[in-house]
Amino acid sequence: MAISLTESAAERVSSYLKARGEGVGLRLGVTKTGCSGYSYVINYADAVAGEDIVFEDKGVKIVVDPDALVLIDGTEVDFVKNGLNEAFSFRNPNVTGECGCGESFNI
Repeated sequence: MAISLTESAAERVSSYLKARGEGVGLRLGVTKTGCSGYSYVINYADAVAGEDIVFEDKGVKIVVDPDALVLIDGTEVDFVKNGLNEAFSFRNPNVTGECGCGESFNI
């Protein structure tokens, strides 16, 4: 089981945590929503709870709730800039379909 980061995502998280002055890493999860079933939830992790699973990639801790890990195991997180837009994107090998707008997915 693993979650990984591209160089771009690792640099973005590291620089934001440094500027913020606090936090232990990136918190990644999912929520039931959208037209396809699930949507990614991404935040900066300020602490690690007892049940959390922690991965480390490129010097960044990735904190995941065990219930979410079943749905996102093997996911690579990227940070993409396109003109004035920038966002985290996800390459999840478990996804069997996505909605037309790309905001939600199903397994």
